[in-house]
Amino acid sequence: MSDILAREWLFETGRKRGRILKCSKIKEGLVRGFILYLFSLMFLSFSPCVNGAETAEEINTKAVGPFKRYCDGYGNPGADGAGYVSVLKVSTGTVEKTDDDLLDGIVAYDRAEANDAYIGQINMETASSFCGLAGRIWGYDLAVADAIQNGTQKPLFKVEQYDGSSLPVYDAEPLLKAGKALFGTVNARRFPPAPGAHVVCANKSVTSYRPVTGMPDPSKNESFGVWCYIAVSIAKNRERDACLFIEDAGLWLENDDPDSLENFLDKHRKSVVWSITACGKDQKVLYERTYISYAYVIMEPGQIGTALTVAPYIVLAKDAVPSKGFKELGKMTLREWETLMGFEEKHF
Repeated sequence: MSDILAREWLFETGRKRGRILKCSKIKEGLVRGFILYLFSLMFLSFSPCVNGAETAEEINTKAVGPFKRYCDGYGNPGADGAGYVSVLKVSTGTVEKTDDDLLDGIVAYDRAEANDAYIGQINMETASSFCGLAGRIWGYDLAVADAIQNGTQKPLFKVEQYDGSSLPVYDAEPLLKAGKALFGTVNARRFPPAPGAHVVCANKSVTSYRPVTGMPDPSKNESFGVWCYIAVSIAKNRERDACLFIEDAGLWLENDDPDSLENFLDKHRKSVVWSITACGKDQKVLYERTYISYAYVIMEPGQIGTALTVAPYIVLAKDAVPSKGFKELGKMTLREWETLMGFEEKHF
């Protein structure tokens, strides 16, 4: 009898302990869940992206590279700051045709890199075409071109965006001059990208041959000339959206008359801008303004030509930054920056 009572006591005790353990595990799970819930609330409270945007004060746009006299590609080791600077360039290059099309194309492309704003000797890497939250545009945000700063520039035309608002379109020539002012030219270099630097760029290019006689055959990649555009659209809300680069390039097949080609390019600007408004509609992004420019060349008979549109993403040379710091560039005009750098007698 005592054995039976003992077994019943043990059974009952074990069952109670089981219930206690089960309750303890439930309570422990609830406590852990509540703690995780509190941490998630704290994270959301302090997360700068919870509302889909970051304030300008929260974004580190400083973009200073490791070299004194050379800019460097964005993302390379040694930079000070998380930001980058976009620079605009459109150029062409030509070379007399030899018996090696591949080498001819290399030389024509290198000449396009070296002409105008100098970006020669770089390892160009291709990226998609946006200047985002940490990016700044040289000549617009930093060392602002005088024509942009003083508001004297008039729009070329206006187009309608998806919400019905107007998008004014301006000539990008002030931004192209700003790029030349920063990098210099092949014969008067200022702060070009470091030789051999790996530089990520938004870019497009075309290369074509003009036959010595007769009409060009497009099936053989022949043409009278080559052309390219660059356009940048400034987002209305730059704490949420990126500025958009559009590049376009093509062959001219009609004739060897520069005026005819320019007439085509002036009209084709609206097609380029249409693509901007279409991208804006797709992404639900509105733009404050657009800047657009083109470059072209009519090749001489027997020449190969390249048209290159490119926007390098860089960090600035140390000596290109005022002594007061990187943010000072946002308060300066391009001419003030050139004067500070000692280029006052050589404004581009």
